[in-house]
Amino acid sequence: MTVLSESPDDPFALHRAASAVLDDRGTVVGWSRRAEELLGHPGSEVIGRPAFEVLIDPGYLPAAKDAAAMCRRDGGWFGVLAVRHRSGRLVEMGFRARELLRGDQVREWFLVGAPAAEVLEWQRDRAVLDGLFRRCPVGLVVHSPEMTILRVNRAIEQFTGMPAASFPGMPTGDLLVAEDARRSVERVRQVMESGKSLVASEQYVRLERDPTRVRAASVSAFLLQDPAGRVLGVAETVEDVTERHRARRRLAILDQAGARIGSTLDVRQTARELADVMVPHLADHVTVDLSQPVTRGEEPAQALAGPVVRVAVRGLAVRQPDLPPPEGEPVHPAPGTPQARCLADGRPLLEPVLSPDWFLAEPRRGEQAPDLSAHSLIVVPLAARGLVLGVMSLWRSRHPEPFEADDLTLAQELASRAAVSIDNARRFTQQQQTASTLQRTLLPRTVPHQPALEVAPRYLPASTAPGPGGDWFDVIPLSGARVALVVGDAVGHGLHAAATMGRLRTAVHTLATLDLEPDEVLSRLDDLVSLLAAEQETADERPAGEQIIGATCLYAVYDPVSRRCSAARAGHPLPVVTSPDGEAALFDLPPGPPLGLGGLPFETREIELAEGSLLTLYTNGLIGERHLDVDTGLRRLCTALTHPADPLEKTCQAVVDSLVPGQPADDIALLIARTRVLPPENVASWQLPVGPTAAAQARTLATTQLTLWGLEHLAFATELIASELVTNAYRYATGPVTLRLIRERRLVCEVADASHTSPHLRRARTTDEGGRGMFLVAQVTERWGTRYTREGKTVWTEQSLLGS
Repeated sequence: MTVLSESPDDPFALHRAASAVLDDRGTVVGWSRRAEELLGHPGSEVIGRPAFEVLIDPGYLPAAKDAAAMCRRDGGWFGVLAVRHRSGRLVEMGFRARELLRGDQVREWFLVGAPAAEVLEWQRDRAVLDGLFRRCPVGLVVHSPEMTILRVNRAIEQFTGMPAASFPGMPTGDLLVAEDARRSVERVRQVMESGKSLVASEQYVRLERDPTRVRAASVSAFLLQDPAGRVLGVAETVEDVTERHRARRRLAILDQAGARIGSTLDVRQTARELADVMVPHLADHVTVDLSQPVTRGEEPAQALAGPVVRVAVRGLAVRQPDLPPPEGEPVHPAPGTPQARCLADGRPLLEPVLSPDWFLAEPRRGEQAPDLSAHSLIVVPLAARGLVLGVMSLWRSRHPEPFEADDLTLAQELASRAAVSIDNARRFTQQQQTASTLQRTLLPRTVPHQPALEVAPRYLPASTAPGPGGDWFDVIPLSGARVALVVGDAVGHGLHAAATMGRLRTAVHTLATLDLEPDEVLSRLDDLVSLLAAEQETADERPAGEQIIGATCLYAVYDPVSRRCSAARAGHPLPVVTSPDGEAALFDLPPGPPLGLGGLPFETREIELAEGSLLTLYTNGLIGERHLDVDTGLRRLCTALTHPADPLEKTCQAVVDSLVPGQPADDIALLIARTRVLPPENVASWQLPVGPTAAAQARTLATTQLTLWGLEHLAFATELIASELVTNAYRYATGPVTLRLIRERRLVCEVADASHTSPHLRRARTTDEGGRGMFLVAQVTERWGTRYTREGKTVWTEQSLLGS
């Protein structure tokens, strides 16, 4: 015998319902205590009397008689009827009436009643329960304590495609694939043992009869118990949320893509970020191929032709012998393949189901497929601004479901976003390359060999700056075997800085040819920068976030004859001078303002350098790194320059190793020069009196000196040059005249006087008696010019030692 507990919510439960027995004539023959409690009539007052007389109000007598007639006709009745309380008030009661037959064929009627409100509420509860099993769109499964299915509703029929009648007695999870079945059984057992409900747990569900279709289900489970606490089983609600899950997954992928794709302005890195987003959320394998011009930062062609470059490969499969080319390798899509068609017309392609031998159409087996078990394919173009930049291919092999139209839409959206980032990166790369090309063109490619100095330059571009900087250096030959050393830094990065650097470097070259003092060079350069800035302001051409024009510069001139070095600076770091014995110190120059500010003068300071000294010029990127303060940087620089006898390249590297991190934040220009001195026997100088015999004396001295040097073949031209220059000084200058000859790579002839009037080259008329001297000088020399000093001027010429 099994004793069951009654539900306290059942209005017809044993201890909640009133009961009575009527004979076939409607006389009360039985009356319960619960009936007395609900209606107030004791049994002694009711039994033996007609029910219509005791319990029915005259106004409700027709309704009561209709109920009695239906009861006789149908053998029973269930409904609500108003009955009279002993106090006279009416009480609505819900009744169930059933026919009873005795052995002598005498009929009696058994009535069970409860307050109508309780009966109607119970009816609604029954309707809800019935709705759950017959009309509810959410699946309902009832499991027994023995882990078998007791009942399912019609939503489970639609979910599984099986009739509800076939489920009772079926083991829990029997319809699912083994992996999903284990999770289902474990979930039901956990609820049954712990008694804790499970709310809206999402999981993937695959039916045994259709394992390739993966659906997402939201499952809630709760324990079933009778009023006594005995476990009757577990009820599960199962809601198919596949579409909602996919939509949420797509939104999550889009959100992730927005955060990850385009984090850098690097074409290949952006393609890798796109591939990382795709696997494993949307595809099992992905390849991203870009046209070769795009990878180089160039403008892609309207119609892609030739191979593409594989820039990203991501996949879940174990590597096989037939795999796609690795990143960086060219790929040749065969004509007719989805990739070739997509590249040709720029349209996406969806192949939900691939034939088993689809890869055999490829010229090289497996070239386009990362996994030969792939069963579904999406190919989308990477297009921006109307140009196809490349193609992205997505495969599914592990994921059993094929791609669908919504997956194609998502892939197109992600590809479109990535294409914009790739195109931005391409255009940035193009700009960087243009600026770098401009910078390389404007910087000196080689340093000319100079007898006055041994020079070692080093240029280090910034690794993190948005474009090349405006740092530059120069070694400029001057007259009289002198050399100008220049280091400068234009403000900013990119094309603007490179163009500014080129203009300033050209201006420095032009000013250097005038043989001006360093402070004069910087003053005129400052005027030029101010003029350029004013022009740019007028044209409103200021780049976003960029200063108008600004620069620093250091200009130094070294004379190997006198061993003197004169220099001036415009807001630039101090150079370092290292003596031959290894003592390094800063060359203390007056602090001129940066170029373009104006208002303050520049000053030249001069020092004498012993032969073998090092003169080091640099830009602030060398000592201004974020991990260093300037004083520490200068100390490290001086320490690295304490070995002047070492090869200059070794010294350059020592400076870089000591001061420059692996990825410098700013461009660096470094110029180290070791001084040389012209031997005294290669220089001859005479001071001539101003008079009619000065020219003849100059010719004699020049011829004698050239004979000592073994340069007799230059005697005629040198006599002509010396005679003409001394004659001009005699005619137009006052004071003593100095003649100097210098023998180095060329023969230099100089005539200095106290006048600031410069000779001019002109073409004399046939009737003129003079004016042809400088014209003749220009014909027999390689170069000639005039440099000014505070005491006057020097006219100089250069001849090849081989003669004309």
